[in-house]
Amino acid sequence: MNDYNNNYNPRRYPMPGYDYQPEPQQQKNTSGIKAVIGGAVAGAAVSAALVAALMGTGVLSTNNGSGSTAAQNRSQAITLTAASDDATTSEAVAAKCLPSVVSINVETAEGAGIGSGVILDTDGNIITNWHVAGDATNITVTMDGQTYDATLVGGDASSDIAVIHADFKDALVTPIEVGDSSSLVVGDWVMTLGSPLGLDQSVSSGIVSALYRNQLMADTSGNTLYTNLIQVDAAINGGNSGGALVNEQGQLVGINSLLADASGSGSFSGIGFAIPGNYAVDIANKVIAGEQVTHAYIGLSCATVNEQNAQENRLSTSEGAYVAEVAQNGPAQAAGIQSGDIVTKIGDEKITSADSLLLAVRTHAVGDTVDVEFVRNGKTQSVKVTLGSDEALQASQEKQAQQQEEAQKQQMEQYQQFMEQFQNQNSSRNQMMPW
Repeated sequence: MNDYNNNYNPRRYPMPGYDYQPEPQQQKNTSGIKAVIGGAVAGAAVSAALVAALMGTGVLSTNNGSGSTAAQNRSQAITLTAASDDATTSEAVAAKCLPSVVSINVETAEGAGIGSGVILDTDGNIITNWHVAGDATNITVTMDGQTYDATLVGGDASSDIAVIHADFKDALVTPIEVGDSSSLVVGDWVMTLGSPLGLDQSVSSGIVSALYRNQLMADTSGNTLYTNLIQVDAAINGGNSGGALVNEQGQLVGINSLLADASGSGSFSGIGFAIPGNYAVDIANKVIAGEQVTHAYIGLSCATVNEQNAQENRLSTSEGAYVAEVAQNGPAQAAGIQSGDIVTKIGDEKITSADSLLLAVRTHAVGDTVDVEFVRNGKTQSVKVTLGSDEALQASQEKQAQQQEEAQKQQMEQYQQFMEQFQNQNSSRNQMMPW
């Protein structure tokens, strides 16, 4: 009984999805948007079409691009006061922020790739997307034209945030200045920085097009939940993932993560998305401190209600999230929600599917109290639910994963023993045959 239905993989909880893409659920109307995301792409040269096929914005195969900006930018203390429509703003922001953005080169079981990252502190901790570095077997970062070894510190796969650590030795390191992403409003000037298509130290400016976009990416291995995303029209292409979204003061307000792909070609269509900086940096700081990253938890396993199954099962509503199970001693049970109820609203968010319930819960913090509206026996009811933490759920999933791995290990050992016995028997039989 959990908030993640049947899509999670306990061993890699929860991971980004590549094959299955449900209809997007947003707090605002964004129908028609197709977000794409992927991991490291195999091979030395990957076309945009292949990126689309793997739903990848974050990592493209390595491509020699332009070098880093001049090292002297790293030591400049820049105060930005120019108007946002003045070209000097772009120049000043780029000069201030580019030294804090690195290219990340990874090797995975599938091949090699490149993404972007943002330097958080002088110790060499770098924030990026999980789909950039989470599965990497080898990581290097490029800063100011020099390459340095790096390792994965940790991250939160379900939020697509990871932290890597680079040994910059005696190099001068400039951490990004962190801003307040909650202060963004539609129309604000922003800049994306990173390594699109392998071209490191690239920038693109634009505006905040919308706020509070939600997207769930899923496949049989798990869910990645993007909540309260920042929508921008500044270019985000493959290789930008993990890079910085900054405001006109040169402050980090987001981590570039997704692009909208209207054509299916894997190229930027004028709509990109960034994870809010406040949320991303909070997760990164917990990872660096060695703390467990937890999320809001309601304690429900749900299935999507649509017109077809509503008619077949004579349900009283044609959309929502059907409660299949209620977790024992969970927040939902404490509030009185029961199996068979159909959740139709959480707070101000209309619930049209199990996915939208998942996203609506994740937009809140542990300890938040939310109004949950549901239909029971044809009557609409409402209760207040104080959301808990999924810490126990993660522990349960980890235990289940260990049990599954142990069972698989035993099966493999038994198979190897059988094959050895089979080969020995055949060998003995061949020795007794007349020649």
